Amino acid sequence: MKILFFASLKERLDCSELTLDIEQPCSIAQIREQLINKGEPWTSALSAANLLMALNQEVATSDTQVTQNDELAFFPPVTGG
Repeated sequence: MKILFFASLKERLDCSELTLDIEQPCSIAQIREQLINKGEPWTSALSAANLLMALNQEVATSDTQVTQNDELAFFPPVTGG
């Protein structure tokens, strides 16, 4: 599956995208935990409670199921002024 990182996450991780092979469907929370376990800066960047996620360009929640052919994106909360 393709995982994308946007805005400040992209900068903190020094990574805009990566590919992850998954053998069976799992939740976004499980993917996130796997990335957090990579250590710093992944742990601090992806542990934020207000992190936003999208699956195939639609807003998703932690319990949303993903498959190998999906595109998952993580991005910080949008702020306005």
